[in-house]
Amino acid sequence: MENGRAQFPFPYQPYDIQEQFMQALYKTLDQGKVGIFESPTGTGKSLSLICGALSWLTDHEEKSRQKTAALLHEGEASLSTSTAPSSAPSSSAEPDWITDFVHKKAERDLVSKLKSCEDEEAFKLLQLSKEEETEAQGDQEDEELIIAEYESDDESKTRSRFCGAEDDTDDELVEEHVNKIYYCSRTHSQLAQFVHEVQKSPFSKDISLVTLGSRQNLCINEEVRRLGSIQRINDCCMEMQKNKREKPHHKEGAKRKRGPAKPVCPYNKASALQQMRDSVLGTVHDIEQMLKLGRETHSCPYYATRLAVPPAQLVVLPYQMLLHEATRRAAGVQLKGQVVIIDEAHNLSDTLSSIHSAELTGAQLCRAHSQLTQYADRYKSRLKAKNLMYIKQILFVIEGLVRVLGGKVGQNPQSQTTQTGTELHSINNFLFKAQIDNINLFKLQRYFEKSMISRKLVGFVEKYAGSGVSLHTPSSSNKENRRTEGLNRYLQTLQSTQINAPVSPADQQGSEAEKVLSASPMMQVEVFFMALTNSNTDGRVLAHRQGTLSESSVKFLLLNPAVHFAEVLKQCRAVIIAGGTMQPVSDFKQELLFSAGVGEERITEFSCGHVIPPENILPLVLCSGPSGQELDFTFQNRDSPRMMDETGRILSNICNVVPGGVVCFFPSYEYSRRIVSHWEASGALTRLANKKKIFQEPKKANQVEQVLSEFSRCIQRCAVDAGGLTGALLFSVVGGKMSEGINFSDDLGRCVVMVGMPYPNIKSPELQEKMSYLDKHLPHSGGRSPGQALIENLCMKAVNQSIGRAIRHRGDYSSIVMCDRRYSRPATLSKLPTWIKSRTSTHTTFGPAFAALRKFFLEKQRQV
Repeated sequence: MENGRAQFPFPYQPYDIQEQFMQALYKTLDQGKVGIFESPTGTGKSLSLICGALSWLTDHEEKSRQKTAALLHEGEASLSTSTAPSSAPSSSAEPDWITDFVHKKAERDLVSKLKSCEDEEAFKLLQLSKEEETEAQGDQEDEELIIAEYESDDESKTRSRFCGAEDDTDDELVEEHVNKIYYCSRTHSQLAQFVHEVQKSPFSKDISLVTLGSRQNLCINEEVRRLGSIQRINDCCMEMQKNKREKPHHKEGAKRKRGPAKPVCPYNKASALQQMRDSVLGTVHDIEQMLKLGRETHSCPYYATRLAVPPAQLVVLPYQMLLHEATRRAAGVQLKGQVVIIDEAHNLSDTLSSIHSAELTGAQLCRAHSQLTQYADRYKSRLKAKNLMYIKQILFVIEGLVRVLGGKVGQNPQSQTTQTGTELHSINNFLFKAQIDNINLFKLQRYFEKSMISRKLVGFVEKYAGSGVSLHTPSSSNKENRRTEGLNRYLQTLQSTQINAPVSPADQQGSEAEKVLSASPMMQVEVFFMALTNSNTDGRVLAHRQGTLSESSVKFLLLNPAVHFAEVLKQCRAVIIAGGTMQPVSDFKQELLFSAGVGEERITEFSCGHVIPPENILPLVLCSGPSGQELDFTFQNRDSPRMMDETGRILSNICNVVPGGVVCFFPSYEYSRRIVSHWEASGALTRLANKKKIFQEPKKANQVEQVLSEFSRCIQRCAVDAGGLTGALLFSVVGGKMSEGINFSDDLGRCVVMVGMPYPNIKSPELQEKMSYLDKHLPHSGGRSPGQALIENLCMKAVNQSIGRAIRHRGDYSSIVMCDRRYSRPATLSKLPTWIKSRTSTHTTFGPAFAALRKFFLEKQRQV
C-alpha cells in the first residue's frame, strides 16, 4: 500500500477503529506531517500508537538499509569499472587520488589533534599557575565556589571547549543518533503505563527503549535523595560529578589540606554505567525496574539512561523535557529528522505557556541580592574583572526589579510596605520602567549558563549558612562565618514568615533551617532573566504589589506558546499530537500550529468514536430541577439558597436510582465548600448520606490515593452487603486532582454529574491580557472574537476531561448529567466529544430526564 500497510502486529484482534487509527498514523509519519489524533480513553489508544508507530519505524529502517545497500553496490560497481584497466603497481583497490586524499586527511587530523593537545596543556598549566597564586590569597577549600574566568562567545571562541564545560567529551566521539520516536506524556505514571503497554506489545523483544526522568525520579543515592527538593538534588549531584573530575594539585609529601574529603557518588562509574546502559537497551524497563536494576548493578540510572539515548529507537520522556529547549539539550535529545508523539495533549498550549513563564517574589529578589553581594565581597580579590562586571550587572537588574515593586534592596522585605496594585507591561516597557533597558540580557543569560553562578551561590549559601547532605550549623567563632554573619542574620529574619506548617519543638530547629537555607533563589532569577529575552510581542510582565515587598511579585506571562513549539515542528520529520479529547481542534490549530508557521497542507486530523455500543452511555442536559427551578449557575445566581437546594434535590434523586459510585464535579473548590456547608445546615447532606457514603476530594495531593481506595472499598462492600447504602458519592472539582488521570471505571463511576460550567475568572489580569493578545493576532470567526472563544474553550476542555473519567473500556456503561441550561446551546454542545455529543439529549423539565435515567439503569441491571 502506498504510504500505508496492509496489516499491523497487534497483541489481539484489533477493533476497526484501532486499524483505522494505525493506518492514519502510519501514513502521517510516512508523509512527514503534523497529525492531530483523537481517540477516547478505553479505545486502546496507547497500543494503537505503539503498534502503528513502531511498524512505520521498522519499515522505514528496512527501506533505509535497502537504499544504503543499493548505493554501496552502485559505488562498488563504479569503482571496479574505473580501476579494472589500470596497471598501476599499487596493491590498493582505490584510485591514487583517493589514497592521496586519505593520507593527507590523516596528516591534517594528526596535526590538528596535536595542536589541540598543546592548547589544552598550555591552558591547564595556566590554570595551575593561577591556582597556586590564589592559594596564598585564600582558603583552598573555597576553590569550588570561585567562578572560572568567563569569556563570552563573541570575545573568544577558540578556548570555549576548555573553559568551565561540564562535559569534556570530544565532539568527534559523540555517538550518532539512530532513527527514533520520542514519546512524551504529562506525568510519570502515564509514562509508566505506556511502557507497560510496550511490554505487552509484539515489539517488546525487538525494540530498544529508554525512559528519561529527573534526578529526583532516577537517583538511587539515598544520601542525595533525602535532600528532597529537585534543586538541591541536582546541585548535590553536579557537585559530586565535579569532585570526581577534579585532580589533586598538591605535590607528593605535601601536607594535606584540612577539612573533610569532597564527596563523590559511588554509583557513577564508567564501566557500571556502560553495563547498565546495555541492559536497559536490551530489555524494556519502566522507571521502577530501572531503579531496581541500578541498585543491583551499583550504577546510576540517571546517567545510564542518558548514555542510552543515541542508540535507542523509542525514547519515553515527560513533557517538560521535550518542550523546553535548554532541558532538551541537557538531556541529549536531538529532534532533527526524528518523530515526536505528544500524548495527553489536550492542554499542550497551557503546558507550553506554563513551562516558559516565570515568577519572582520580593523576598526572593532581596535574598538573591543579599547572597550575591556577600559572595562578591568575599571573593572580590579572587574574581576576574569580567566576572565582577557581570555580577554587578546582575545586582543592578535585581535592584531594578525590586524598585518596580516599590521597594529597596538591603532592607528586610517584610517590613517594607508597598502600595497595593497590579500593573501589566510589555517586555520593553517593563525594562524601561525598571531602568534596566541598557543591560544586554542575552549576554547575562549566556553568563549564567557558562559560569554556573547560580550553582556556585547555592554552594556558598550551604557552606556558610548550614544545609547540605548533613545539616551543619556553623560556629560563630569561625573566621569564615564572621565574614558571612550578615547573610546568616538575613536568612534568620526570613524564618518566621517562610515556615507556616506547625512542627514539634524537637524538629523545629532542623526543619526550619532545612526549608529556609535549602537553596539560593538565584536559579529562579536566572529563569526570569531568560524569560525577559522573549520577543516584545510574545509576552507580558505582571507587577503585583501586595502591601509588603516580601509578598509582592513580578511575573512573566508567555502569550504566544507557538514561538517555543515552532522549533519542535521545524526540526522533526513528523509530529503527532494525540489525546482522548482534542476538541475544539480548530482553535488548537490556529493558536499552536498556524501561529508556528505550519501550513494547512501539512496538518492531518483523525478522530474516532468509542468502542462502546450506543446504549451504554446516557448523556443528559438538565435545564431545570425537580421543583421547576431553572438551572443557571452563573456567578450571579449560583450562590442563591434556591439554586443550592435544587442541586441537592437533583443529587438526591440521582442517588436513588444510580447504583455504585456517583462522582459530582463542582466548578471550583470555593463553590464546593460553600454548597456543602449549605447542605449541612439544611439537612440535605444527611439525606444524601443515607443513600451513599460521602467522600470529598482532599486538598493535599498525597491524600488522593487514600481517598480513592476508601471510595472503592465502600462501593465493593455495598455491592455485596448493601446495609441501606447503594454505594458512594464523591465530591470533586473540575481541574482538580481527580478530573484528570483518574479512572472511575465500572461501579466506581456509574454517573458523572457536572454542576454548572467551570468558566475561568475573566477578571484575572493574566487572562484579560491573553484575550487581548488573541484578539489582536488571530482572525475572528463565527461572530466571536478569539478572546471570547478562548474562554468557552477553556471551560469545555475542563468539562470534557471531567466527564471522560467514567467510560474506560468496551464493556463499561455510565450516565453523564450536565446541570446547567447553558449546556443546551448549540455552540456549547458542538464542543463536546463527538461520541458523547451524538448521544446527548436535552431536557427542559426534570421528569423526563429522571425517567430516562431510571430506565437506563433498570435495563443494565436486567442484563447482569
